[in-house]
Amino acid sequence: MNLTPDLALVSRAAVVAAAVLAVALTVALDRLAGADRGPTLRRRLVLGVPWGTLTVAALVLAVYLFVQGGWDHWYRPVVLPFRAWSYLAPLGVAVSAFAHAGPGHLLGNLFGTLAVAPLVEYAVGHFPRRRGASSFGSARSNPFVRAFVLFPAAVVAAGLFSGAFALGPVIGFSGVVFAFVGAALLYRPLGTVVALSAAGALSTGYRALANPVVVASGRSAYITPWWADIAIQGHALGLLVGVLLAAWLAAARGDDLPRPRRLALGALLVGVEQSLWAVYWFRGGETFVLYRGIGVALVALSAVLVAALAVGRGAPPADSIRAALRSLTPRRGSVAVLLVVLAALSGPALFVNLVAVSDVPLPGDPVEVRGYAVTYAEDVENGMVSVVDVEAFGETTSVNTSGVIVRNPDRGVWTTAVSKGRLAFAGRQRVVLGGVGWREVVLVERRGWTTVGGDGPAYRVTLSYDGETRLAFLSNASRAEPRIEGRAVSVVPTESGFELLVVGGNRTARAPIPGANETVTANGLRFERDGRAVFALAGEGNASTGNVTGTRVRVATRERYGGRNG
Repeated sequence: MNLTPDLALVSRAAVVAAAVLAVALTVALDRLAGADRGPTLRRRLVLGVPWGTLTVAALVLAVYLFVQGGWDHWYRPVVLPFRAWSYLAPLGVAVSAFAHAGPGHLLGNLFGTLAVAPLVEYAVGHFPRRRGASSFGSARSNPFVRAFVLFPAAVVAAGLFSGAFALGPVIGFSGVVFAFVGAALLYRPLGTVVALSAAGALSTGYRALANPVVVASGRSAYITPWWADIAIQGHALGLLVGVLLAAWLAAARGDDLPRPRRLALGALLVGVEQSLWAVYWFRGGETFVLYRGIGVALVALSAVLVAALAVGRGAPPADSIRAALRSLTPRRGSVAVLLVVLAALSGPALFVNLVAVSDVPLPGDPVEVRGYAVTYAEDVENGMVSVVDVEAFGETTSVNTSGVIVRNPDRGVWTTAVSKGRLAFAGRQRVVLGGVGWREVVLVERRGWTTVGGDGPAYRVTLSYDGETRLAFLSNASRAEPRIEGRAVSVVPTESGFELLVVGGNRTARAPIPGANETVTANGLRFERDGRAVFALAGEGNASTGNVTGTRVRVATRERYGGRNG
């Protein structure tokens, strides 16, 4: 009897009931202790609710559902055209900060927004703080305008900045989330650390509802370094923007900031916990280099700069550079350094994002889909990284790549959509192409054989689209190490499939790889198929060779992909 569906339903009900009960009891205990925060929240926010945060979260979700097609394809939205590829393709730059690569990416940023953005919205407030100011004296002071228009508009502006100055074809709301983190950090440093933990709690609660019962076992997987999936430049850029904007707001309104040691501790904990130390470089192929030591040192120094923003805020304004130097305070010095760092982080994007994708034809016979070209190639120059040729510290931007390549010059797209290693593991991958209101899928398949003791597999890659399948790539032949009756056996990929090449005795012969439970003969050797393996039958009827009659020698095995047969 299968009780899993009932157990899942009961588990979901238990999660919801426990959450509601915990919140209700906590609020009741708070009131008994005389620490009800309701009136305080309502003095800063309309009805005590962060409406601007909810509006922004709804906007981000709407982009995923309706612009990227996530409503019909929750797990496979259209992604490629909504990355920030180039200023020459403004759609991607404009939408990239609000689009996402998948549901996990989306939900992670939404949970971060819901946890941290309310701290910023509370600090800004829906109601004017100047003494004697009327809440409805102007549109700017209207609490509903501030909650539903001005706050979301400022967030959209931060998103556009993130898309315009991010380095490389980034996608996702994380740059803006880190701007929230930076702004909240200056007002509530330790509260920001707690809020980030709350984002993790929201994520865990969601997973408990979505998958309350999980049965798992060991399995093979293709894994790249987790830190190589972090848009570290975009995160750092957002954090700096948030910190500087909050510093400006605090100075303009005369807000008191926490003590420097609290700011330093909060900034250090946030930087470490959010992996801002993960400074890395892409070396080419599927190799990445992590500069962990340098990253940790940068996080520590950044924490000191954030702490310095709370010192020397009362210094009079300077009317010249000389006067500014004479009245230099830790705060002014920190702002100057942070502005220089901000320029250093965002400046390279101005050049990189102005470069057009080369119109040099892709190798092979690409599939053409409404301006996109899809092919498979190995050891070709990476057209995305190599637009700027720079060498430093033994690394270079001129690197090669192998895998499924997608190019669209009109959209500024040049990317390795599926790496060689990932396709070799999975055997089959879908590449989603599209734009606003449309999507198409190209199916990429790899089939291959590994020879016994050979120096690599022999494989072929095909592309399928709109009912048509075409050959995209043939690898080199793979020769088996055993020599059978003085003959060398190789597996050769061909346009139609695979063949056995037998060389020896001054003869060369070919034969197709036999089907299941079939046999073929080539150059005096008989080969038979047994499941996924091909065996050569050695010594039959030829005692002069010295082999035992009827010896079976395995020469090749069909590749297995992701735990399944190829």
